[in-house]
Amino acid sequence: MSILTAPEAISDTRHACYHCGEDCRDEVLHADDHDFCCDGCLTVYSVLKESDLCQYYAIEGAQGISPDPAFYKGKYDHLDQPEVHDKMIEFTDGRLTTVYWYLPKMHCSSCIWLLEHLYRLNPAVRSSVVNFPEKKVRITFDTPALRLSELAALLTRIGYEPYLSMDDLSGKKAGKWNRTRLYKIGIAGFAFGNIMMLSFPEYFHLGQNTSDQNLRTLFGILNLALSLPVLFYCAADFYKSAWSALKGRYLNIDAPIALALSCVFLISIYQLATQTGPGYLDSFAGAVFFMLVGRYFQDKTYAGVSFDRDYKSYFPIAISVLNDGIETRKPITDLQKGDHMLVRNEELIPADAVLQSPVAMVDYSFVSGESQPVERRKGDTIYAGGKQKGAAIELEVLREVSQSYLTQLWNNEAFTREKDDANKSLAARINRYFSLIVLGIAAVTFAFWFFVNKNPETAFLAFTTTLLVACPCALLLSSTFTNGNLLSVFSRNRFYPKNAHSIERLAKTDAVVFDKTGTITLPDDAEIDFTGEPSTRDELVMIKTLVGQSSHPLSRLISKHLADIPASRRVLTGFSETSGKGMAAQWGARMVKVGSAGWVGAVSNEESTGQSSRVYVAIDEVVKGYFTIRSKYRPELPETLSALRQAGIRTYLLSGDRPTDRDWLAPLFGEDALLLFNQKPEQKLDFVRGLQREGRHVLMVGDGLNDAGALRQSDVGLAVSDDINNFSPSCDAIVEGNQLSLLPGYIALARSGQRIIRQSFAISLIYNIVGLSFAVTGHLSPVIAAILMPVSSITIVAFTTLASNAAARRYLKKLTNVIKTT
Repeated sequence: MSILTAPEAISDTRHACYHCGEDCRDEVLHADDHDFCCDGCLTVYSVLKESDLCQYYAIEGAQGISPDPAFYKGKYDHLDQPEVHDKMIEFTDGRLTTVYWYLPKMHCSSCIWLLEHLYRLNPAVRSSVVNFPEKKVRITFDTPALRLSELAALLTRIGYEPYLSMDDLSGKKAGKWNRTRLYKIGIAGFAFGNIMMLSFPEYFHLGQNTSDQNLRTLFGILNLALSLPVLFYCAADFYKSAWSALKGRYLNIDAPIALALSCVFLISIYQLATQTGPGYLDSFAGAVFFMLVGRYFQDKTYAGVSFDRDYKSYFPIAISVLNDGIETRKPITDLQKGDHMLVRNEELIPADAVLQSPVAMVDYSFVSGESQPVERRKGDTIYAGGKQKGAAIELEVLREVSQSYLTQLWNNEAFTREKDDANKSLAARINRYFSLIVLGIAAVTFAFWFFVNKNPETAFLAFTTTLLVACPCALLLSSTFTNGNLLSVFSRNRFYPKNAHSIERLAKTDAVVFDKTGTITLPDDAEIDFTGEPSTRDELVMIKTLVGQSSHPLSRLISKHLADIPASRRVLTGFSETSGKGMAAQWGARMVKVGSAGWVGAVSNEESTGQSSRVYVAIDEVVKGYFTIRSKYRPELPETLSALRQAGIRTYLLSGDRPTDRDWLAPLFGEDALLLFNQKPEQKLDFVRGLQREGRHVLMVGDGLNDAGALRQSDVGLAVSDDINNFSPSCDAIVEGNQLSLLPGYIALARSGQRIIRQSFAISLIYNIVGLSFAVTGHLSPVIAAILMPVSSITIVAFTTLASNAAARRYLKKLTNVIKTT
């Protein structure tokens, strides 16, 4: 296999990379009659070819991933340290080891195919099973033949670098979704169906002669046997919940349910034992089945989305440490004061430290929200959470990770406050009265027939049918199925509430606080214009090649802006970059400079206008002009803010960034809008708390760690992310960035959901009143009550499902159409 290494002539011909499918913007690499856009893609192709896995490229829609260019030998050596290794693995018996790793770059069926053929790349891999919805893979390998560091390196080499964070060492890994409820639903459904089948002769009064009594008794025993696992296993959660509530001295919705189930079961045993009736075990099993199905919706939704992550989830497991000039990898939990860290480009600084290198450019947007890197010089203190931009730097650890500035954000009382109070939900508030009324009516009915009319049989009959007919199951189903269906509707529209309580709090929203950077602005995108002399194509190639050497955010934006200009692979001589000023290099006999006005020799010293940043260009000491770079806002922002104000919701802006675009933003947020800039994380939290003291229900919309305190303090914290699997700070809901325009529709749909619950409860109440009028007289057959109960439940489920789907079409699709036409 030979590769064309000579520079290729610049042309407008487009070449698609054989591995990743992207256009080759730079010079094209050739191998085996294929084109590749970079060395990384060519390396992955070579690995696959050596293992005879090139059939990967025959899969429809296959698009490979270029490996991380920042990978270096020894990056994962820390995984072999015993204290790290034991916490990263899922299982080992000394011969075989299993890991379950998150691979955020997994995106299509070809990824699944390649990852499940890892054994072809390394025979020590026994099996690899992909969980695509959660973007995880479970890999089992021979312990003596393959080290954990080698496995991580193998995945990185083919483009699937595992996401390994400090949180993996804390022992607080998210548990798998509990399948127990699914088993309970299956058992209850099986018992319900079979008990109903065995009870058909009783429903139609068949087999009344004495010769069928033995068969009737046998059917009764079988029904009882089928109902026992339903009582002791399937319904156990209702009894546990009711008992916990009683110990807490309050009555939750499970208390009357548990009492009704107990009464139905006991009266059934009594009738079977005395042969006075068939019992109502079919109703008992049916009630448990329908209620479990309703709760299943809330358990299953978003099993793969994590909402409660802290700073540990974003920090790496280990960092490079220098000892007498020798680089080793060390878990950041073991960092001690005085250790010397080596932090490379784009790596997070995990602990407060003192800079030992001459200069560094640190991006604090992860913590403060300020998007522009800050220049730091030798001897300056650099706080944890900053990200190095540029060449590797050396720092001396000032404080351990657990004592750093970043951990102070999580020491705030906002992170210990629990928002979800089951006693404040709509269903719980209604149940306070409903359950007491039902129990009161049942007790009065029993007392009337037992003590006044001296008719114990009718007393028990009326008591049981009253609880059956007026059982609050319909209330439980209306709440769980409405919220469960809304959760499903929200997820289809890329909005992920944490649970039903989050939806109820969202419905009360009357104030929305927005962060700026990365929330209402587009990440890694900007409006860029060039002012000055028109540049020739050769000059644009020079500029594109030069800015491609820098990791500065403005350089990356300019490189992206010049996407149609190919960068040359020719070696730049005399390249230099001065942090905070710019860069320069020789292009043959010509000198190219890109950077600040003073750096390139421009007359103007104006670096920014308060709304934009400027990057100047000079060739051969002649200033050609400058790039004006402005933050690019989400295109639907004006319509979104207008829709919120029309709904009577106040809007605010809190930004850790500079006061850019204030004049443009102020009209969008309203005449009396409050726009605050240069806000620290604790100031954002205090602002939200102040609004709550005024009686407002606050929705905080943010995207970063700097917003975590405000997200947690707010009534609803909404994290905006373009990758919901990779970024989910402590919040109550997650929304994909391109769906933020639907926020007014989300709030309207949540409010509609609360109305649907009330309407379904009204339907149930009408049914209960009619049923009770017969039950209290003792004239309602328990069998009829048992049949009416699931019918009522099915009616409630159908109504809530249809009504919530109709509301979603009304609010979300209508808003989508309005935004598109606008």
